[in-house]
Amino acid sequence: MRKKMKNVAVMVLGFALTGAVLTGCGESQQSRQDTQQGIPANISEETGQDSVVEKAETDTAEKAETDVAEKAETDTAEKPVQTSEGYEDNFAVDSKAAKEFAEKIKEATAQKDLEALAELTAFPVYVGLPDVGVVETKEDFLNLGAEAVFTDELLESIEMADIENLQPSMAGFPISDGRIASINFSVVDGGLAINGINY
Repeated sequence: MRKKMKNVAVMVLGFALTGAVLTGCGESQQSRQDTQQGIPANISEETGQDSVVEKAETDTAEKAETDVAEKAETDTAEKPVQTSEGYEDNFAVDSKAAKEFAEKIKEATAQKDLEALAELTAFPVYVGLPDVGVVETKEDFLNLGAEAVFTDELLESIEMADIENLQPSMAGFPISDGRIASINFSVVDGGLAINGINY
């Protein structure tokens, strides 16, 4: 009887020890798995950490360059561009300069001063009179005569034209009261000049 009890006690003790050992090993292995799973693969190694930091620095530098480029484009779009040689294009001309040039054209037209108008003109120039078209030189333009150039309709259209808020286009700045009869000026070789007279 005593021997039987002893055998039972040894078996119970053996099961208890085996369970404790297995439980301990399981926890250790699980702990190790949890630790490995908790570390993202891309930074689990030192080289991985370096590449993540380098990528972040590169992204920041690229964003800064893009921001600077965008700001430069915005600044350029907002300000008229005038090079050392003059205006870059019609859209670079500010409203004050456009108005001042238009005033000179209005004055020359009101006085029917063909010489003054010729001084404001870039040649060759389009003159929409019958059988005229493109006038190659200042001399040819003056030979047309003031009576032919300054028609009543052109005089009225230029006199009534609003030059307070002239808006540029690819063709330039038209001066008229809305009629076809008009004088157009634009940027020519960096400066403002008449480039067309329409009837």
